[in-house]
Amino acid sequence: MTAEPRPVFRFAPSPNGDLHLGHALSALVDHAMARAAGGLFLLRMEDIDVTRCRPEYERGIVEDLAWLGITWDGPIRRQSEHFDAYRKAMDRLWARGLVYPSFLTRTEIKARVEAAEAQGRIWPRDPDGAPLYPGDDRGLDEKAVEAAMIAGKPYAFRLKIAEAIAAANALAGPLDWTETGVGPDGEAGTIAARPERWGDVVIARKEVPTSYHLSVVVDDALQGVTHVVRGLDLFHATSVHRLLQVLLDLPAPVYHHHRLVLDETGRKLSKSFGDTSLKSLRAGGATPADIRKLVGLPPG
Repeated sequence: MTAEPRPVFRFAPSPNGDLHLGHALSALVDHAMARAAGGLFLLRMEDIDVTRCRPEYERGIVEDLAWLGITWDGPIRRQSEHFDAYRKAMDRLWARGLVYPSFLTRTEIKARVEAAEAQGRIWPRDPDGAPLYPGDDRGLDEKAVEAAMIAGKPYAFRLKIAEAIAAANALAGPLDWTETGVGPDGEAGTIAARPERWGDVVIARKEVPTSYHLSVVVDDALQGVTHVVRGLDLFHATSVHRLLQVLLDLPAPVYHHHRLVLDETGRKLSKSFGDTSLKSLRAGGATPADIRKLVGLPPG
């Protein structure tokens, strides 16, 4: 009799700063769920941003996880070592006419949005609050695109969201995912995906042949991940991930989104704001038991 395959979980931080309490909560919840299920627990470094991600931050992550008592199975996967896999996935989307190069800068987009709003128009925004891309470049012909690239203009490759959704629906019907956590409005169970809320999302850039959305679904498939445990801030992004999984014929994991650790103002902890790191807490005498208490978990 063939044994059932073991479930596979993963923790995937970006080594662009020190881990904080929010990361600790995610890693501890993820690890506990993996071990309770008798599954594998993988560690992945999401380091596609080679300018901000550094070896010393990776070493710090490894030290912090070991200090918390978290162990992982197999070698660490680094996204920066697998750009070819992401490039192949992007090429498949390009070949189907679902991708286009976009040339508007953030400054140009901001100016466009401000001008529209000054005239009383409401500019659509994604679930994170960012304005949707205008999509001016969709109709550029090959000569115009080539000229812009030769001129050295920065660009990103974006998904033609409407066409992509139509293609995915033709393949698999309405998109959804299985949620074992709880969404921001109490959602659980089977969740209807709404990738249209994100507009023409970026899936690769001029200097990097991928984006978070593309690399995460490719990696999860290549690593055989069956359960994705992550913070509630990525709940809505799952819609984009389900869309890409269908378009690239990749399996769909079960998703579990957990609560976030917030500061006294209700803001999510962030590396960019210099929130208290595990490294500094440890140096100040904190114990792993203290960290569990700080993030609202029972003693281990």
